[in-house]
Amino acid sequence: MRRTTHLNPANLCLTPARRGMLKCACHGLANLLLVTWYLLLHATRCVLTQVRKAVILAAGYGTRLLPATKSQPKEMLPLVDRPIIHYSVEEAVNSGITQVIMVTAFHKRAVEDYFDRSRDIEDMLEEKGDFERLEEMRRISKMADFAYVRQGEPRGLGDAVLTARHLVGDEPFALILPDDVIVGAKPTTRQLIDCYEQHHVSVVAVQEVPEADTPSYGIVAGDPDPSDDRVTRLRLLVEKPALGTAPSRLAIVGRYLLTPAIFEAIERTNPGYGGEIQITDAMQMLAGEEGMYAYRFEGERFDTGRPLGLLVASITMGLARPDVGPELRRFLRGIDLSEA
Repeated sequence: MRRTTHLNPANLCLTPARRGMLKCACHGLANLLLVTWYLLLHATRCVLTQVRKAVILAAGYGTRLLPATKSQPKEMLPLVDRPIIHYSVEEAVNSGITQVIMVTAFHKRAVEDYFDRSRDIEDMLEEKGDFERLEEMRRISKMADFAYVRQGEPRGLGDAVLTARHLVGDEPFALILPDDVIVGAKPTTRQLIDCYEQHHVSVVAVQEVPEADTPSYGIVAGDPDPSDDRVTRLRLLVEKPALGTAPSRLAIVGRYLLTPAIFEAIERTNPGYGGEIQITDAMQMLAGEEGMYAYRFEGERFDTGRPLGLLVASITMGLARPDVGPELRRFLRGIDLSEA
């Protein structure tokens, strides 16, 4: 025979004891939800503020190195036995970057090929038993996760950076110009990341240059940080000022740490010096809106976009190599440097 259970309304009444237990349970659940929300928010902020990506600009013509760059990208010219752009990627990776975005142009296919695998070369090295060099070739394509985007026409650094917007997303990112090869104990990009993690606004690498050289650079001025003599809070950025008009001798070099707000600033920037969209003009806008710092980096910089700079960089880096340095040093000592 089926039994029917009837609910006693008295059992549903909340006694003071039950009411207290329910209140405690609700309070505990609310605290749990609050802690969960805080942890999720903190994790999201960490992801959004962690610097994982670098944009490397490789779309220029390299006119200062003509005729060598007439048929090959300037970024692929060698420093000893590695192309110039290799050092940019290496610096990014050694700074903790995992994703590298290359901005190239129609004549820069060799850059993409360099960071891709070459089965033919790998097979040849394997057949020869040259396993050390084989592993080196394979490491190149595994240095980072690579992505490529092309700048349709040369319209300035600002426009080149803007082409990478959809790949960068809403994250801070490093910007590297390969012409500037910087050698030091700590990668320059890592120095900028450390500065960004302290101030949470964009940072640009600078160095002091002679007054006569200021028309060749973006020049900055601002207020020195009393707690760090390498840091300056920026007030003014000027792209290639006329001789005698520069606000300081602090020159921007090819290393930046930028917040994603730079993209909107570039979109609002009108063509400037040379009729191009200058990133310096967009950075001036950004400095006024959210703040920006300059950082005097530690390291030795070589401008490999000039013939003399490329030659000096090659000799300096060759001397530092244990496999070629000793013989190169002996050769240099034997050169007659007396003027004819």
